[in-house]
Amino acid sequence: MTKQTTTLTKADLIEEVLNVTELPRKESETIVETVFDSIIGALQKGEKIEIRGFGSFRTRERRGRVGRNPKTGEKVEVPAKKIPYFKPSKELKDFVNNTAAGASAAGDSQAV
Repeated sequence: MTKQTTTLTKADLIEEVLNVTELPRKESETIVETVFDSIIGALQKGEKIEIRGFGSFRTRERRGRVGRNPKTGEKVEVPAKKIPYFKPSKELKDFVNNTAAGASAAGDSQAV
């Protein structure tokens, strides 16, 4: 038995903002783009982003190392770099692991 998964895309997020806010599509696109641009900009500056009930984004340093070209076996210097890292909050982990309880809790928080 194979399990089919679906993917939530940026277009889906825009559609969700459109449905919830009833704003025009262009404004919904601007909202979603602004959120992503803000997260990317903060990470580029080395800032940490915390979204309560969701999680936090930050960057981690990867040390430089010596790698190998898989085709030739030649040694290649791999430079140090920053990588984005996401740490989910306890609430998000609970929502993911308890879908029925998480869905009702999420619905309750939106009703307030």
